[in-house]
Amino acid sequence: MRTGAPQANDAQPALLGNGAPLRPEIQERDLQRQERFEDELIMDLERDQFVAETSRPVPPAVLSTRVKAGLWALRVFVVIVSLMVIYTFIDQLH
Repeated sequence: MRTGAPQANDAQPALLGNGAPLRPEIQERDLQRQERFEDELIMDLERDQFVAETSRPVPPAVLSTRVKAGLWALRVFVVIVSLMVIYTFIDQLH
């Protein structure tokens, strides 16, 4: 077991000794260090532990109405373009 590693559930913003928040590049560095630590933990898991950990469902993202509308518009666009490509392909066969 490792000690002194960053906690995965640390919700507190990183602060300097005087209570001022750290600069964004320092926070980014801390996040990268935390991700490296989590990657090391995953590498130490046995196969069945890894499968159990990665097969856990992820809750759906909370999206705004505008984002949901944009994603639906993108889906419709992809279907329309796909139909156009299929039509063009079939038309070129004749």
